[in-house]
Amino acid sequence: MPLSTEMRLIDPSRLPAHIGIIMDGNGRWARRKGQLRTQGHLEGLKVAKKIVKAAADLGIGYLTLYVFSTENWKRAAEEVGFIMGLVKQHLKAELAFYRENRIRIRHAGDPGGLPPDIARDIQEACEDTRTFEGLQVILALNYGGRDEILRAVRRLLSHGEVPALTEDLIRQHLDNPDIPDPDLIIRTAGEHRISNFLLWEGAYAEYYISDTLWPDWTEADLAAAIAAYQQRERRFGGIS
Repeated sequence: MPLSTEMRLIDPSRLPAHIGIIMDGNGRWARRKGQLRTQGHLEGLKVAKKIVKAAADLGIGYLTLYVFSTENWKRAAEEVGFIMGLVKQHLKAELAFYRENRIRIRHAGDPGGLPPDIARDIQEACEDTRTFEGLQVILALNYGGRDEILRAVRRLLSHGEVPALTEDLIRQHLDNPDIPDPDLIIRTAGEHRISNFLLWEGAYAEYYISDTLWPDWTEADLAAAIAAYQQRERRFGGIS
């Protein structure tokens, strides 16, 4: 698939290796259109597939999508159930899409807190696509940054006597220690919050806030975010 005009304006030599997206605004999108919140989540899922394809075409290495947080369980049971159903449907219906585009599916979050069938479907999708060499899509599902760090420490302590504690040692016990830290974290719908997303990994990520609600996002919005990222000077605490 050829890249859009917006995508072609991006400098391919300065792409972020890893992009994280806090996909916000599904409920507001539905409310503005006089529809149920569930319709917003359905539209948001369609957009997620479109953005995954755009990232793959562009040559992005890693894309983490904030699908469902550890705090989202506080929502109405009907909405939670609908989201979980969408996840299950997507993993089954779109597996051919991931195979065709050689996209690897990975998971971040606590599988033990998910419904058993959802946890099993994610594990199977991850295993089915494990050898694919294209874009790696990390589904942050039942994920919270604090929870990830806590689980990492628990894994570390479960080995018995702990050697001298270092950042690298903790990192080795995170959900996906082999994945590079995100260069760019995008939040849609104009909110200016981290919302417990990639707290450890995103320490030096560049943040981009988009006022556009997630169901209205297009490839052009992704291009705008990457273009803004390419205009920034990253110093990682140092001086240029």
